[in-house]
Amino acid sequence: MKRLDEGEILTILRAADEIIASGGRTLLAKILKGSGEKKILELGLDACPVYGYFKPEKLDTVLEKIDWMIDHDFLDIQYSGKLPMIIFTDRGWEIERDQRVDEFLQEWDRWLSAGKKSPDMSYLKDRNRGMIWLLLDKIQETGNEKYIPYLNEWEKVDYKKVRARIREVVHQLETAAPIDRQTATERSDSINAALKGAEPHDIDLRCIKCGNYFTFSVGEQQFYKRMGFVHPRRCKSCREKRDLEFL
Repeated sequence: MKRLDEGEILTILRAADEIIASGGRTLLAKILKGSGEKKILELGLDACPVYGYFKPEKLDTVLEKIDWMIDHDFLDIQYSGKLPMIIFTDRGWEIERDQRVDEFLQEWDRWLSAGKKSPDMSYLKDRNRGMIWLLLDKIQETGNEKYIPYLNEWEKVDYKKVRARIREVVHQLETAAPIDRQTATERSDSINAALKGAEPHDIDLRCIKCGNYFTFSVGEQQFYKRMGFVHPRRCKSCREKRDLEFL
C-alpha cells in the first residue's frame, strides 16, 4: 500500500483516540467509514470529529490504512484476553497528544469568541498528565492574556501539582515574560520527524537455545503483531526441535 499522507495519519490517530485499549481494528475502521451501526451510535462514536472521514472508501481499504499505521509504528495491537485492542505506540501518542492539545486550544478560542466566561473545566481533570503539561506550555507560548480567565477557572477544579503549574502560566502571561521559542521549535521538529513513521524492516534476533542469530522478517513481524504474539526467542531450527520433543 502506498504511504499515507499527513492528513490521513492524523485522522486515523484522532479516531483511534476514541477507543484506545477498548476497541479493535474493525471498530476503528467503522468510525472512519462513518458506520451507522447500533454499537457505534450507542458509544457516541459518531461524535468523533473525524467520523466518516473515509466514507467513500471500502471497509477493507480503511482496514488496510489502519494496518499501514500499525506496520509503520503509529499504532499497535494489545490483547485483552483474546480480544485485540488498538493502542498508541510512543510515536503515535507523541503526535496525537500534540493534535489533541491544539484541539483544546481551538475550542477555547471558540468559547472566547462566543463570549463564554466561566466554562466547566472539570473535563481536563484526570487527563494524561503529559498532555496537560503540553497544553499549559502551549498556552504560555502564546503570550496571550485572553486565556487567563479560563486558567483561573481550571485552577479551581484540578489537583495540587496542576494548580501550581497553572499559576506559573498565569504569572508568565500577566508579566509578559519572554517566551522560549526554542522549545516550541524543537517540539515541532520532533513531531515532523515522528510523522515520517518507521519503515518496516527485517531484524536479527539471537536464539536463546543455540546462541545463533536468525532473521525475523517483516512478514513474520506483522503476523506476530496481528496475533498478539511476542517475538520468537528461538530460531526456526530450535523451535522445530522443541516441537518434536512434545510429539
